[in-house]
Amino acid sequence: MAADPEGQHLILAGGGHSHALLLRRWAMQPRQRPRAWITLVSRSSTALYSGMVPGLVAGLYSHQQGAIDLRHLAQQAGVNLIVAEISGLDLDGQRLLLQGRPPLRFDWLSLDVGAETNSEAPATAALPVKPLEPFLSWCAQQQDTHAVRVLGSGAAAVEVALALRARGLRPWLQTHARGLDLGSIRANKLLARVLLEAGIVCQGSSAAEGASGAMPTIACTGSRAPHWLAGGGLPTGERGRVQTAATLQVLGRPAIFATGDCAVIAANPRPPSGVWAVRAAPVLAINLQRALTGRPLRRWRPQRRALQLLGDGGAAGAPRAIALWGPLALGPSRWLWQIKDRIDRRFMAGLESGGSAMAGADANAMACRGCAAKVGAATLETALQQLESPGGRSQQARQPLDQDDAAVVGSGPGGQWLLQSVDGFPALVSDAWLNGRLTTLHACSDLWACGAQLESAQAVVTLPVLGPRLQSDLLHQTLAGVRSVLDPLGARLIGGHTLEARDAIAGAGLSLVLTVNGSAPAGRLWPKGPLQPGDALILVRPIGTGVLFAAAMAGAAQAGWIDGALAVMQQSQAPLVALLAAHGCRACTDITGFGLLGHLGEMLAPAGDGATTHQATETRLHLDTGALAALALPGALELLGAGHASTLAPANGRALTLLEGPVALREPASAALLQLLIDPQTCGPLLAALPATRAPKALAALHHLGFDQAAVIGQVMEL
Repeated sequence: MAADPEGQHLILAGGGHSHALLLRRWAMQPRQRPRAWITLVSRSSTALYSGMVPGLVAGLYSHQQGAIDLRHLAQQAGVNLIVAEISGLDLDGQRLLLQGRPPLRFDWLSLDVGAETNSEAPATAALPVKPLEPFLSWCAQQQDTHAVRVLGSGAAAVEVALALRARGLRPWLQTHARGLDLGSIRANKLLARVLLEAGIVCQGSSAAEGASGAMPTIACTGSRAPHWLAGGGLPTGERGRVQTAATLQVLGRPAIFATGDCAVIAANPRPPSGVWAVRAAPVLAINLQRALTGRPLRRWRPQRRALQLLGDGGAAGAPRAIALWGPLALGPSRWLWQIKDRIDRRFMAGLESGGSAMAGADANAMACRGCAAKVGAATLETALQQLESPGGRSQQARQPLDQDDAAVVGSGPGGQWLLQSVDGFPALVSDAWLNGRLTTLHACSDLWACGAQLESAQAVVTLPVLGPRLQSDLLHQTLAGVRSVLDPLGARLIGGHTLEARDAIAGAGLSLVLTVNGSAPAGRLWPKGPLQPGDALILVRPIGTGVLFAAAMAGAAQAGWIDGALAVMQQSQAPLVALLAAHGCRACTDITGFGLLGHLGEMLAPAGDGATTHQATETRLHLDTGALAALALPGALELLGAGHASTLAPANGRALTLLEGPVALREPASAALLQLLIDPQTCGPLLAALPATRAPKALAALHHLGFDQAAVIGQVMEL
């Protein structure tokens, strides 16, 4: 992101429709984006489009069709993304509070955090419809035709009941004593008939009392804004909605804006609806830009009523829709469904297509970040060979450079080995805290691969050119991410250095390098190799991060794939040291920038030879193609098959020559799987060699520890 001399931080809290459209607008028209450091905070990397949710429940749409990819939109718009749960507000300190991580300071704040099912609803054991993700997860698990009770009297409850019926369940709708409440007598009568035709019993609460038994209950009893809004001191009205002026500024808080279901214009109230969030977005975009430059703001006057199109999900056959407009009600009709479907698909297509704030750059040609930003193995080896040559350094200092993952720098008073390693890279993600955590886990894996425990670290942080307060915030978040790894292990952050990236291009200013120090008992220092006959090779978790993040830069990776990869990458491998030692580990490495095959070449090379090309040996490594395919992160093989690859992968390709010599595949491999073998990894897994007879118990222990996909990928045989 381009630097802002004033150093203002604008936080978009929540991934609602207004904010999604805001990101889209800035991606298409970068000049309309405010000159500020902008961060989107959302509980998920995707946001469900409300218009498609009933269709998702009914099975008419896939989850991907109804999910807005916030990560991709933020990337296009040049906006940082933080995936975290918001827990509150500190108005005096101008901080947004987050669960499990440091708060974020803001100069300007825009709230579009949606709503949750009204907590005052009856039946506390009921599953609330909002937040939507747990409810949709429950729906996806329903495979029989059992009965389910839906609580609610409004349009949302009717749509949910019809969608569940279309899904094959047997819902009945429990309304309040007055029956349906859809805004008009005509609408109530029409929807009562539609429910009857679909075979859905509709009863008032008094008639239905005690009739539900033990059946599942879904609460669709209206919505309210999240409690932390009022708890943080913001002015709220009915159902906890934040009260704003017509400019969308919170009353009494001109630096805070609010839209969507969590807010209401105090002098012109409207019911919560995605329609208002969509129509407020252009005014919000204009006012945020004007507010940050001190210009007069625009007032928004929403229309008095909006057209509602309710789908029946196909509960009575082919999908139909009902149109509600004030006192009018029309349908159900297939052509109304076709109109609704066309509107919803067009809305989603508009968010998915179009330009980027990267000013026309070819995303496929953009250099990868994370560990994929390292130089190729050939470049590294050439430099090291020159350093080892007689003219490269003094005669008395000439000795082979240490080629293990971490260097032994001494021994302690108890005879333990003292080790040190250094690693780091340009920020892989735009979340400074998460990037600090990932970089630390990546650097520490060098110690863990040697059988050492982490004791301390030093950090070198390069910051983008920003105002002093923003740089301080960014540094704090980065170091807090580092500490999130160190503190649970009892390790210390003992110092470091900071730099400013004076010539950084947009979005490329933040990087982190760590020196990590550790110790290993005198009897435990694992080398990379050489591997021995009878060794079984265990890969402790999946690979494929290189291609996934390369494809994400090109907008080709599904949000769920990146979420899954980040979840795997954040799993600390520190507990594996003791586990692998207990099961006889005798060689180990971590899979990082040179890919699985490149690092295997290092394990196969004779002791003291750091080259990835194999030299004469009497062993042969047999790799299990099926096990390797099963250890691909979701989406990795699909993307590799479509031609996506990390920019470091071509340099790693020379390791494929190992397949012509000491490495054999037990079964033929697809082209995609071969590319997976040279895919560079960030926070990659440990690869451990141990006696084959001990592998089954080691695998069982790994699975029990939470490394569920750990598998034996090969065995070393005598020729």
